Amino acid sequence: MGQQQSAEINKQLPIIQDAEVNRYVNTLGDSIAKLSDNRNLEWHFYVVNSPEVNAFAVPGGYIYVNRGLIVQADKMDELAGVLGHEIGHVIHRHSVKLMQKEQGASFGLAVGCILTNVCKDPTTGAAINVAGTAVFAKFSREDEQQADESAVTYVTRAGIDPHGLPEMFQKMLSEQKSNPSAVENWFASHPSDQSRIEDTQRLIDQIDPSVLKGLTQDTQAFHDFQNRVKGLPKP
Repeated sequence: MGQQQSAEINKQLPIIQDAEVNRYVNTLGDSIAKLSDNRNLEWHFYVVNSPEVNAFAVPGGYIYVNRGLIVQADKMDELAGVLGHEIGHVIHRHSVKLMQKEQGASFGLAVGCILTNVCKDPTTGAAINVAGTAVFAKFSREDEQQADESAVTYVTRAGIDPHGLPEMFQKMLSEQKSNPSAVENWFASHPSDQSRIEDTQRLIDQIDPSVLKGLTQDTQAFHDFQNRVKGLPKP
């Protein structure tokens, strides 16, 4: 089911085809996902050439992260935290529940609406006809909390500092005040507020400080990857 939806999504979204970009995001994503559970899913991570700050998960292990989110991150652990969060949605089958709520509507096109502003473009009449389906591409607060908890666990297992997740959430909230249009799609699909940051921080505070001290926050490889993304043709 996820494979079919991913194929549909990949036809309509501007997926970045750069080999180095894809290698990095899949290597980082796999390092987290392979430690998430024992179902041996074959994970796929895609970068969407869209300036909106967002990411999304499709059943079966298909994760999409927008160029805008990668550019927004200051450190590797911030991107890793978001990937861990989306992996959590897959592991807990939240995306499957969304597809069931679709009741036959185009889930793939709904994801396209959420990840980009295609449904707001008057030139894409076909997309506008299903713009309403984007409302289904919205996880509940309970789903978001469960995915946050999983992200903290998964990235820590992968040797990455989990502080990147609440730091990215804080960045989103700050951006919402100064430049709301840049992150409106994120908040449309990921209900967020200050309490969510506090909840995530409480989870991190329960981890042994000696463990946290040894975790990686940033790498030069991430910044090389980020600079390569920035250097690609504009969305």
